[in-house]
Amino acid sequence: MNVLSTVFIALAMSTDAFAAAVGKGAALHRPRIQEALRTGAIFGVIEALTPVIGWAVGQAAAPFVSAWDHWIAFVLLGVLGIRMIHEGLSTAEEEVEKPRTHSFWMLAVTGFATSIDAMVVGVSLAFMDANILVTAAAIGLATFTMVTLGVMVGRMLGVIVGKRAEVVGGVILILIGGLILYEHIGGT
Repeated sequence: MNVLSTVFIALAMSTDAFAAAVGKGAALHRPRIQEALRTGAIFGVIEALTPVIGWAVGQAAAPFVSAWDHWIAFVLLGVLGIRMIHEGLSTAEEEVEKPRTHSFWMLAVTGFATSIDAMVVGVSLAFMDANILVTAAAIGLATFTMVTLGVMVGRMLGVIVGKRAEVVGGVILILIGGLILYEHIGGT
């Protein structure tokens, strides 16, 4: 696999995470660059590990993972999106000031949901002449960069949308899950 192919795979694998990061950034109260970097690091590490896991699992799990990856991502992103929408629509008495950071576990679950496709790519790389470590590092670096930028773009969106930014973030997560499901069911 050549360098250009590796770059395209890395960018393709980071697009879902970028969109999710925009939603995460919009749901926070003026996220700072430190929070964007933290979110980017969590997503980047997860996105770099999943193709290695997929590569290691190889041919034995390929039919199972590829048959269910879109459903797993759809459910995880849908549940997270619905939770964000619910919190964004809560009444004024229930509203709490927007958090300045997201919990590690919330970011990790979102990162995993957007990286399932990278695991499937890892399975396919097991059958190609590809250096999995270089490819995984490229995917992780691209995701780190895209997610960091996404959180900061979400910050601007949050200022524009105001207190209902969390609803926008939830809708974005549900749309990503729906798109993943559509690509696998309707696009094949």
